[in-house]
Amino acid sequence: MPIFHGLLSLAIAPSLTLDAFSLETSPIALQLWLESLVMLCNGLLICICQLLALLVIVIGVVQAFAIYIHNALIRRQVFEAFQQGRLRLGYSFSLGLSFLIGATILKTMTSSEWNDIARLGIVIALRTILNLLLERAIRVGRQSSESLSELPPTAQFSPGSPAAA
Repeated sequence: MPIFHGLLSLAIAPSLTLDAFSLETSPIALQLWLESLVMLCNGLLICICQLLALLVIVIGVVQAFAIYIHNALIRRQVFEAFQQGRLRLGYSFSLGLSFLIGATILKTMTSSEWNDIARLGIVIALRTILNLLLERAIRVGRQSSESLSELPPTAQFSPGSPAAA
């Protein structure tokens, strides 16, 4: 929906022209022009943040899948493949959520109703909690993969070993 608002603003903005005569006779025209300029920039920034979030998450999913395929099929280390892929995915989700939180904060700039602001505040709180949980899971996953790499090779699980069954 914000993308359409941004495109609509792009179509409307050129019609809001200022000339010297209108500035001298109507300061309201300047105010309206500046408000529309702020709305246009805000809409564009929201769209950019949302697109960046989408891009980061898609790239993270592709990288996590590539890491998993490489480690699981070529190196035959399924557990490490799972952990490394999950960490990569967690990083991209965390960054993507940060961009979405930024877009949500930008949305509050143009909202004038308390219901909208309260709803956006709840969304920001939920995304922040989710981001903190993701960061905690990343930290735990990183520590477990580091502790696994410190074990001697005979103590590590492999798909064909009796300890893995």
